[in-house]
Amino acid sequence: MSNLPVQYVKGVGPKLARIFARVGVNTVLDLLYFIPRGYDDRRAIKPISQLHPADNEVIRGELLKIDSQVTRNRFTIIKGLIGDETGRVQAVWFNQPFLLRSLRLGMKLVISGKLEYSDYDGRLQILPRDFEIDDGGEGGKIVPVYSLTEGLYPKKIRAVIKTVLEKYLPLIEDEKERRSLLVIHAPEELMEVEKARNYLAYKELFNFQLGLLLNRKRYKEELDGTILSVDDRLKDDFLGALPFTLTDAQTAAMADIFQDFQTGRPMNRLLQGDVGSGKTIIAAFAAYAAIKNGYQAAILAPTEILAKQHFTKLKQLFEPFKISLDLVTGGTAGRRKKEAKLTADLLIGTHALLEGKVTFKKLGLAVIDEQHRFGVHQRANLINKGTAPHVLVMTATPIPRSLALTLYGDLDRTIIDSLPPGRVPIKTFFITEARRKDCYGFIRSKILDGRQIFFVCPLVEESEALDLKAATLEAEYLQKEVFPELRIGLLHGKMKSAEKDRIMESFKNKELDILVSTTVIEVGIDIPNATVMVIEHAQRFGLSQLHQLRGRIGRGSDQSFCFLVGDPKTPEAKARIKAMVETSDGFKIAEADLRLRGPGDFFGVRQSGLPTFRVADIIRDEKIIQQARASAQALIEKDIESARNRWAGQGASAENPQGIEHSAFN
Repeated sequence: MSNLPVQYVKGVGPKLARIFARVGVNTVLDLLYFIPRGYDDRRAIKPISQLHPADNEVIRGELLKIDSQVTRNRFTIIKGLIGDETGRVQAVWFNQPFLLRSLRLGMKLVISGKLEYSDYDGRLQILPRDFEIDDGGEGGKIVPVYSLTEGLYPKKIRAVIKTVLEKYLPLIEDEKERRSLLVIHAPEELMEVEKARNYLAYKELFNFQLGLLLNRKRYKEELDGTILSVDDRLKDDFLGALPFTLTDAQTAAMADIFQDFQTGRPMNRLLQGDVGSGKTIIAAFAAYAAIKNGYQAAILAPTEILAKQHFTKLKQLFEPFKISLDLVTGGTAGRRKKEAKLTADLLIGTHALLEGKVTFKKLGLAVIDEQHRFGVHQRANLINKGTAPHVLVMTATPIPRSLALTLYGDLDRTIIDSLPPGRVPIKTFFITEARRKDCYGFIRSKILDGRQIFFVCPLVEESEALDLKAATLEAEYLQKEVFPELRIGLLHGKMKSAEKDRIMESFKNKELDILVSTTVIEVGIDIPNATVMVIEHAQRFGLSQLHQLRGRIGRGSDQSFCFLVGDPKTPEAKARIKAMVETSDGFKIAEADLRLRGPGDFFGVRQSGLPTFRVADIIRDEKIIQQARASAQALIEKDIESARNRWAGQGASAENPQGIEHSAFN
């Protein structure tokens, strides 16, 4: 039943099945778990004359008039006048031109959506969330509202789900699950829905955590790992070569890692520290220990710029120890290295390290930097190139607990909660266009003091060409109109590797005063002399991304300044700017970002590696996640075979949590 394609459900067929696929519905089980995004209570629809502004209201009436217009930006606005015997209200649809093919004068409609007063038209209007032709058939009921796409209409979805509930729901063995799904799709009272949803979320999260914990147990108790000995002499040799002393938090992190090295099981640890907290030196210390024990270490970085920066720094650090290093990126040198076995002690690279032809002589430690940027298959590729190597995953993204339990539930976790001594908190200011000249004056004074400046232009999601154009125009404008006497450089993702290196080297060597950049500088760039950052159109960035960008400055002992330039109009955008100005605490910022944007956008949906849940929401369900994890742990401790059998019954194995390759360590 679970894998039965949706096209074989009565009333669907191949054409509608292709449309269902656009909203993630491919099987009968997908349909049963196609959770409504809301409900319309049609038990008491008010006459139009009694309507008042409200976040959600249901109206019923006849389509008396219809107009459409296309703006200069090719944006379609459709306005329909809806009336009953008591009054009139305007319905407004934005950018849905296909509706003109289905709306007809005289139609009887039921519409749900936000009711508000339009200052522009001087009348009450409804912004439809959902609408359909009224045949009087569902009056007096609570009606589920599902996510729609072109060609998929509310009545059709409800008819198909009704068929599935009647024919396939009885095949689900768990009686509580059957009852919960029935309540979700056909509630008699709205108060029933939350309890049903919570049960389904709990069951889903329990199964997921069971897989993670079985995987963790396998790693900790069943897989043989390499014992790496770390004595006082090894520690003293490495620490003696450093021009600074480790912080207490860094020392504690090293103690965790060295303890893992002694267990005889592969280390599987997440190292989490805010921007500038000193994670790279910990990775270097761990790599040094692995190399001194006769193994290779590999550091996988998310960008070529960061890989090269790691290489340059660590080459200098390891020079006295006669440790060989190699850089493997997508460039020409990287392509040559793909043909042969990598023999250097320490390999640093980008995704080029993951290529099928790349092999290691004796990989003992894999360090994955900024882990959320790597897909699951990529992480597994690197780990599979060694024989159960120790794994250290590093991230500067301060991940709140609920997200950490979901993303990294199979990893031990170490947090570096302090910055190196001498770092001065960055001062952050929001400025409007009206104060831009003041900002430019401040920048000029700082450059006269010998400092350097970052200007960051936002990523335009829809078009890399627009993104590039925005940065290019900004650089030209600053050079010609604002700072003609200064040296200004441009950096963006489309540049060839050699050109990027040349620009970064020029900035590092103080041959440029200002670097205009896209978000390519978001991760890891370390220029202590850059003490001012201007972020253009700051409202377009997520909070965590703003925090990462700001972390490129404040890396020396001088006071640094961050200016957020923009015009935030939505409450969410204003809240992001406010949080940035008020705190530099990464965890507080991450919690706020998670609340504002949701987990998918917290990292950027395309590269997050986040598991996809049908029902559970990892922000609102934090307590359920903890309960599910505790229950899964209790089952494993009480009866490991029963736990494995239950997991196997999900169509997955302990090596493969969630039935997909979520875990890197399968």
